[in-house]
Amino acid sequence: MFFLLLAMCTGYGQSRNVWGTVTDAEGEPLAGAVVTVEDRKNFYSVTDDNGKFFMDIPFDHIVTLHFQLMGYISEDLEISKEMAGGLKVVLEADYMNLETVVVTGTRTPRLLKNTPIMTRVITNEDITKVDALNIVDLLESELPGIELSYAMDQQLTLNMQGFGGNSVLFLVDGERIAGETLDNIDYNRLNLDNVERVEIIKGAASSLYGSNAVGGVVNLISSGAKDPWSVNLNARYGAHNEQRYGGSAGFIAGRFNSLTNVQYTSIDSYQMKNEGDYTTFYGGWNWSVKERLQYEPIDGLKFTARAGYFMRERHMQADSHDRYYDMNAGLKGEYDINDRTRLELSYSFDQYDKSDYLLVNQTDVRDYSNVQNVVRGVYTYDFSSDGKNTIVLGADYMRDYLMSYQFEDNSSYVQHTVDMFAQVESALNEHWTFIGGLRYDFFSQMRTSHFSPKLNLMYKLENWAFRGSFSGGFRAPTLKEMYMSFDMAGIFMIYGNPDLAPEQSENLSLSAEYTWKYVSASVNGFYNWVDNRITTVWNEELNGMMYTNMSSMQVRGVDVSFSMNLPMGLGARLAYTYTNEAIRSGEPLLTQTRPHSATARFSYGKSWKNYGFDISLSGRVLSAVTTEVYTSVTDYEHTETQTYPAYTIWKLTLSQDILRGIKLNVIVDNLFNYIPEYYYSNSPSTTGTTLTVGLSVDIEEFFRK
Repeated sequence: MFFLLLAMCTGYGQSRNVWGTVTDAEGEPLAGAVVTVEDRKNFYSVTDDNGKFFMDIPFDHIVTLHFQLMGYISEDLEISKEMAGGLKVVLEADYMNLETVVVTGTRTPRLLKNTPIMTRVITNEDITKVDALNIVDLLESELPGIELSYAMDQQLTLNMQGFGGNSVLFLVDGERIAGETLDNIDYNRLNLDNVERVEIIKGAASSLYGSNAVGGVVNLISSGAKDPWSVNLNARYGAHNEQRYGGSAGFIAGRFNSLTNVQYTSIDSYQMKNEGDYTTFYGGWNWSVKERLQYEPIDGLKFTARAGYFMRERHMQADSHDRYYDMNAGLKGEYDINDRTRLELSYSFDQYDKSDYLLVNQTDVRDYSNVQNVVRGVYTYDFSSDGKNTIVLGADYMRDYLMSYQFEDNSSYVQHTVDMFAQVESALNEHWTFIGGLRYDFFSQMRTSHFSPKLNLMYKLENWAFRGSFSGGFRAPTLKEMYMSFDMAGIFMIYGNPDLAPEQSENLSLSAEYTWKYVSASVNGFYNWVDNRITTVWNEELNGMMYTNMSSMQVRGVDVSFSMNLPMGLGARLAYTYTNEAIRSGEPLLTQTRPHSATARFSYGKSWKNYGFDISLSGRVLSAVTTEVYTSVTDYEHTETQTYPAYTIWKLTLSQDILRGIKLNVIVDNLFNYIPEYYYSNSPSTTGTTLTVGLSVDIEEFFRK
């Protein structure tokens, strides 16, 4: 909403001055609001501390000014040639994050409300309300249809609507992550201490991201410094001697932006309350350090350098501890050549190692190393200079090195991957938007290639958005799946298969979404055809397990969500997912996907001058699932029925802003004291209600005027 005070120009010429003020709904001036001329991005202004802006427009015809500020709903204002100054524009708060800029679905910046790809965004505010330790904790709290369970040796394994961890691609700022255990990445690496938001795309996304994006993409977007200088110190203490200590330091100096994060977490081992598939939770510790440095030498040219180190130790054996290390770095250059042309070049490095730390002589024995080097180039051209008609062309090269204890004689293999992709996005008119894309991937070890297409169509009508998509997904066999030769504790061998075919999927989805400034609701139906899913079966000739392809299967279901955020401080989010995984009888893979799951969060917050609070109740509900389980790893004909019980977990979080820069969190987890009668691999490792207290101090706030 905005109000205008018109001022008559003293004359008409080829240029004129335009000025005015931007405020919020309460009349407070908004600093940092960007004012641009539609279709003329090189003419812009930024409001000062008093909310005032000034522009020199070198033409006198009617133009449209666009006002935008993060956290507020943007406004467009048509300026006739008689209008010059005294403009007063009011921006309303963006309670539903409609103005959040997302990049994962199209690789180009798009407002969430305008992206043709159905995208779920978890904001930094959401992360704070849940107070999640890492990405696993966050996803389970916020998204139905996701379940983390234990596999062998209590390693985490993901199930997202019927797709396992090796079919859901996790990215950090668009970059892949090295290393895996039992087909899942090390989720402990993905702490949230410097995450601005998390973007999730469900369904096949291989046309942009290649292998492993069969079931979806989870992209963690890092934050940079937001103030001239900032220092944060934080700590958390909870049940089972769970401890977390962290800190960050950032600065903005001229064209430099730097943010450094350090975090340490630990937890003791503890016993379960009842019998089960596992009776002990293995404790341990991990710490990480991350640096993100950005430099903008000239307007439109930006370089981002990053580096990180991670170490984790797990206390499973009495005489040795499992250790996991990671070193990563990257450099990206982004150049806006002009209003229509953008070029991005990047290099990333990621090395993930595993070792056994022998307590007797305190030595590390490294037996696993995965090293990935990736070079990427992306070219974007905007045909209309308004971001509504673009073409994206890109190419990647990856060198993937793997040395593993699961290979014969701890040997190593190298695979080279080359790909090219293209995507066209076009706003056909004010209602219709079309996206078409195609990607080509080549893998050196198999001498095989794959094409992945996608088509998306969005129709917008006032507050409604209707989306339909067809996309292809695939997952190439990993080096482990092709060359594995591993003795499973003398019980049997597991062999790789170099003749494996890539997994392939076709995903069809239809969705309807309604958004208003305080409310958002959506329903999304999806259907996946999956061919050649890779799994292990018993091989009589080898007298062991061997990787092979299974016949086709289907995964289908529906997502429903409702969100509300009111100016008075009340908020709610309800989400439900139904998933049906259809596997042909007799195949060596049986579903454990729970058909019904839901998440909910209710919150209320209020703030005054020196105190503010936000109280949030969040929970997840998972239905029971009855399935068949094999009685033996060597017998795929005989099964028995097994029912995994339903359960629900709720968390109460009270976050308080005490004085300036001090935040105190009190968390009551497992509020209703759920304890499994029997601890299955997919049961939560909870022993009852727990209490956690966290403290965060922003030191720079003490020095603000």
